[in-house]
Order: sequence, then structure tokens, then C-alpha cells
Amino acid sequence: MTSTSTPPPGLTRFNALQESAAFAALHEACASTSWAKRLLAARPYASAEDLYTASDAAMADLTETDLAEAMAGHPPIGRPKPGDPTSAREQRGMAGASDALKAEMLELNLAYQEKFGHVFLICATGRTGEQMRDAVKERIGNTPAEEREIVRTELGKINRIRLARLVEEDA
Repeated sequence: MTSTSTPPPGLTRFNALQESAAFAALHEACASTSWAKRLLAARPYASAEDLYTASDAAMADLTETDLAEAMAGHPPIGRPKPGDPTSAREQRGMAGASDALKAEMLELNLAYQEKFGHVFLICATGRTGEQMRDAVKERIGNTPAEEREIVRTELGKINRIRLARLVEEDA
């Protein structure tokens, strides 16, 4: 571990959680069981950066099956899970989108899913509906192998944001 400073309160709490509760917190951040188990096995973390580094390493090692499991935990852009504040917050850029943009995203999501066999996944935090639309239009031309690596990168970004929220939150 690399840090000698006091870890954030959320990280201290996470390190102290029972394994089942820590797994549940990690699984909420990323639906990949192997990712969550790998992060659990490396506890305790001395710093948030150590946790993020472990997350990045675990993400890089996910198999195609693990990646599919992780993606299955994400709703399509423009349709956050009902009652899920995380997906609603992350997809805020689509909340105020016009009906025309929402309809276009639905059509693009379906075309993307038809081609790649999974939802279009992007780190939506801070992006507008137009930026997400433009990204799916650009990425739909990728090969499956290219898209798989982009998805892996986007999942890594999402995981870091969600882990940051976990470790920085107060009690």
C-alpha cells in the first residue's frame, strides 16, 4: 500500500465491513462477480488510490464472460433503472433531452444492441444527451473487438466514479 495519510471515512468503513456487506457494496458499483471478489481479496486498502488501482487491474483482467456480466448491470442510455438513483444521476444528461433525441437514442441503442449483443455502455456522468448520441453513432462502426476494449475502458471510468462515491461519503 502506498499512502501514509489518513484514509477517507468511507474507505475506513469499507475496509471494516463484513465480507458479505463489502461484496454487496462492490457489486452495486460493478455487476462483475470476479471484479468484486478480486477487490475484496485485496482489502484493507490504505488509500482510495490503492482501491482505484486494484479496480483498474481487475477490470483489465476480466474475461469476455465477466465483461458481459458487468455490462448486464447497466440500463440502456436514456432509460435508467426505475427507483435507482445511481443510474438516474449518471444519466442526468438525458433527463432534459427532447422527445426527438430520446427517440433517436432508443433507435440507436437498439441498433447497437443488435450489432454487439449488449447495451451501449458509456461513462455518462457529465455528458449531454447529444454527446451520448454522437458517441453511439461513432462507435456503432467499430468491430466487436474494438468495441469490447472501449467498453472495458468506459466500465473502468464508471467503476472509479462509483468507488469514489463509496469511499468519500460520510457516515
